[in-house]
Amino acid sequence: MNRLIPLAVLGAVLAGGALAQQAKQPTQGALPDWRAEPRYTTLNLRAGFEPDPREVRVEAGGDREATAIRPECAGWIDFSRPDVDLNYESGQYPLVISAVSSVDTTIVVNDADGNWHCNDDWDGLNPGVVFRSPKSGNYNIWVGTFERGRPQQATVRVSEVLPQGRR
Repeated sequence: MNRLIPLAVLGAVLAGGALAQQAKQPTQGALPDWRAEPRYTTLNLRAGFEPDPREVRVEAGGDREATAIRPECAGWIDFSRPDVDLNYESGQYPLVISAVSSVDTTIVVNDADGNWHCNDDWDGLNPGVVFRSPKSGNYNIWVGTFERGRPQQATVRVSEVLPQGRR
């Protein structure tokens, strides 16, 4: 009979631990929806693709602060869906995901492992993320504006060539 009490206590502790783990999960909408259909397109690329860079015109910006993803993230993006999805089959090259615009933009990338990467001002006011040994898989890309306001014209660039001075 004494053995039943420790098992009951263990069960209660385990149940409490499960509840604590659930509480640590982000709430719905706390992170951008990487599973949603992209706003503009899905690129399917394999190592050595041409033309390089591959470009997609987008409207950067949104109504949510990227700092909600990670404190070091900057800018305003649309959490409801990515701007561009990239299905990438890796090889021997690095993967460079960047954006260019006439305004100050930021970039958020959810990589093939589900890790979040953010950048602002990688090349002047243009953001970029470099994966030196990229994994094959799906990369979700959001382009944000540093200042909150109207969406702004931008171009997402996907390349396997590091810009001069970044080698």
